[in-house]
Amino acid sequence: MYKQRKLLKKLIELKDNDKIIIIVGPRQSGKTTLLKLLKNQLEKSGYRTQMLDLDIFSNYEKIATYENIVNYLKLNGYREEGKEKYILLLDEFQRYQDITRVLKNLHDHHRNIKIYATGSSSLTVKNSIQESLSGRKLIYKLYPLDFEEFLNFKEDYELLNILTKVDSLEGKNLSAIISPLLSSLEEFIIFGGYPEVVLTEGRENKREILRSIFDLYVKKELVEYLNLQKIYPAKTLIEYLAINNGQKINYDNIASVSGISHKTVKNYIGILEETFLIKKLPPFFTNKKLEIVKSPKIYFIDPGVVNYFIRNFEALKLRKDAGFLFETYILSEILKMGIEPDSLKHWEDKNKREVDIIIDHPKYLEAIEIKFKSSIKADDFRGINAFSRMYNEKYKLSLFLINTVMQYQKTGISVRLPFNLEFLRVHSK
Repeated sequence: MYKQRKLLKKLIELKDNDKIIIIVGPRQSGKTTLLKLLKNQLEKSGYRTQMLDLDIFSNYEKIATYENIVNYLKLNGYREEGKEKYILLLDEFQRYQDITRVLKNLHDHHRNIKIYATGSSSLTVKNSIQESLSGRKLIYKLYPLDFEEFLNFKEDYELLNILTKVDSLEGKNLSAIISPLLSSLEEFIIFGGYPEVVLTEGRENKREILRSIFDLYVKKELVEYLNLQKIYPAKTLIEYLAINNGQKINYDNIASVSGISHKTVKNYIGILEETFLIKKLPPFFTNKKLEIVKSPKIYFIDPGVVNYFIRNFEALKLRKDAGFLFETYILSEILKMGIEPDSLKHWEDKNKREVDIIIDHPKYLEAIEIKFKSSIKADDFRGINAFSRMYNEKYKLSLFLINTVMQYQKTGISVRLPFNLEFLRVHSK
């Protein structure tokens, strides 16, 4: 039985919206399963549906032309003059080169056909729909599982129940209450949120699934779709970024290590970001004299992927990079909440005081410091206090310190646990 994703509810709500709905995301994040779940739910509500997988070559003829797809749908229950909505679901729609022209005509001339489509590569999808489907589509991202979905897939309903109450937890018994959540969170950080990995038992089996996912990623996204002729430099770049996950990068240093030009490094990093492998955080600044204005930080979107590329699945207590992996988890959860990716930045001043994540809303900022340690001390607030002093008169600020040991309200700063980040959504409204 398929496990439900949070995005499913939104997709069902969009059934009467007149736009083409496009779902993009990394390979193996669950897009095909989501489309099948959507199909089943809509059929239960009385809608006629048809799903085509464009990874299957024999389906190309059915969508090769506008006339072909209309005739095919008529053979499968579509009535051109009918008032009822007919649902067409296309999986991996970017596989067929001329699909957007067909979809444009279908959308413009058959308003009783609702189209949902999935695509793996944001770059490929963006290039194919930018002009031809302008004003006709809405795009949603499906990332790997968030932590709540992870617990749901594991059917750990006791921890899900604790998760619903975690925002109100504090005091002496906090450590005992959250201990099982921390244990599950560690598994989530070590192996990540790809659905098949989560549902697979055994550490070696999980590693093998990750290997198969990213062998396919290299083959399909980097070699076939993006036509990279020399794959070794790209793989070297990925491994370098994984080793330096969560840290500021220098393009010249990367070029020297990987043996490719500065320009090519920037191009490859753009490709890795568009194919949902990494997220680049540029620096937030308003004063070049006082703040760092270059050196973006790069995080992988899934912490399990970092561990796969650096070949390290050890417990966090044995890891020098545990803090960066914890930051990766927090950033990933923020992305999965649907917060605008381009609003995510980092901050550092010339005195080396830092804030891990800045959410840059118009005239409003959220500053998030992330600490993975056994106790929180006054010095842990150094960066966020410096940021507050610099910006509290220019912007409305919400300040957070996310950690694994305590939860309370400090003057001007909310100290929070990492299991449910909905408090960020509340503050961002």
